[in-house]
Amino acid sequence: MVVKETELPYLRRCVELAAEALDAGDEPFGSVLVGADGTVLAEDHNRVASGDRTRHPEFELARWSAAHLAPGERAAATVYTSGEHCPMCAAAHAWVGLGRIVYVASSRQLGEWLAELGVPAPPVRTLAVREVAPGVPVAGPVPELTEEIRALHRRFHEGRARV
Repeated sequence: MVVKETELPYLRRCVELAAEALDAGDEPFGSVLVGADGTVLAEDHNRVASGDRTRHPEFELARWSAAHLAPGERAAATVYTSGEHCPMCAAAHAWVGLGRIVYVASSRQLGEWLAELGVPAPPVRTLAVREVAPGVPVAGPVPELTEEIRALHRRFHEGRARV
C-alpha cells in the first residue's frame, strides 16, 4: 500500500507526538486516529514511563475507538503512527476492528536501530503487523520521516545510558 502526500501531515504529527513523549521522559512513540473524512479523532503518545508497559499510544487509540466509534467508523478509520505496532497493539487494533495502519518506521528498522545502540531485546518478540493481524491493511515505512524517528530513539537511549 502506498502512502499519499495528503497523509504526510498526520505522520508529521506522529513525529511531533513522539518528540513530546521524549520530552516527558518517555519512549518516543506517537499515534493519530483519523476518521474516513480526514478528521483527527484522537491522538496520544507513549506513557510507559508511568510503569505500565501497556500504555502504548496505538493500544490507547484502540481502546478509545472501541468506546467512542461504531464498528463501521472503526473499520473506515486509519491509525497513523511513528512506529509499526508491536504485537500487543496490532492485536488490539484487529480485535476492535480498526482499519488501515500507516507507520513511519517498521519494527524491523526499530530493532536494527536498538541493536546498534546496544539496547536489550524486549520481552515480547518483535513481529510485523501482518504476522499478528493479517487482515489489517498496512503501509510503511515512510522514508521521508524515518531519520527523524531514528534520531528520537537515539536521543532517548543515549540519554538513558548516561543516567
